[in-house]
Amino acid sequence: MTKVLVIEDEAQTRDMFLDSLEIEGFEAIGAENGVIGVQKALENLPDLVLCDIMMPELDGYGVLSTLRQHSLTAMIPFIFLTAKSTKAELRQGMDLGADDYLTKPSTVEELLAAIATRLKKQADLKEYYTTQFPEVSVSAAFQTAKSLNSELIFPADFHLNQVFEYIEANYRQPISLHDVALAAGYCPAYLTDLVRRHTGQTVNHWIVQRRMAAARTLLLEGNLCVNQIAETVGYQHEGHFFRQFRQHHGTTPQAWRKAQRIQHN
Repeated sequence: MTKVLVIEDEAQTRDMFLDSLEIEGFEAIGAENGVIGVQKALENLPDLVLCDIMMPELDGYGVLSTLRQHSLTAMIPFIFLTAKSTKAELRQGMDLGADDYLTKPSTVEELLAAIATRLKKQADLKEYYTTQFPEVSVSAAFQTAKSLNSELIFPADFHLNQVFEYIEANYRQPISLHDVALAAGYCPAYLTDLVRRHTGQTVNHWIVQRRMAAARTLLLEGNLCVNQIAETVGYQHEGHFFRQFRQHHGTTPQAWRKAQRIQHN
């Protein structure tokens, strides 16, 4: 049974969420403040955490920061519950590693939809890594995923969430500026200007950054050949991957792997 931890200091709101989740077949766990919430997260290892921001004892940001520092809870999907969501709040939460926000009051349908989306993304991530590394345990596969996420590749900017989410979901495919623009609902020229204004970089830059992060992890965590890694992270030609890796790291993938392993041994 899927476990969802609800950390909310308002008893009425907490009980409403817990009742709704139980009706839908979830194992719902409640916590009345952040300190208790962290304790219950470590004890129960829920599949997802819903957490209010403004709470006594320990606020939502403190809860998220604490959970992200524990290896057992670092990869648990985390959704903030907030009565307001300013740009500063969104940025602070995303910088800490939040997966989504729900503005209170939220309907049961909105709650369940947000949970379903996050659980699906987690399941897809698990399936991908266990498929790519069938000899590796599930926990090790999630450690690989954690190492990718911890690189904080994309800047936290809610104007570009849809752009970065599309790149994250599709960087293993041969995507281009036109593909990203179509998915985001912009023309390529407008999207190029938007991304440059907000990040100082191009769309292609962020596609390459994501692929390079994945390539570094694969070079460190497994024994795949360079051509296999190139294909896995979205390159149709090994030579293209080789040139871009060298541009970003000043050396070849093989030499980088060897240097890192010597450094960590």
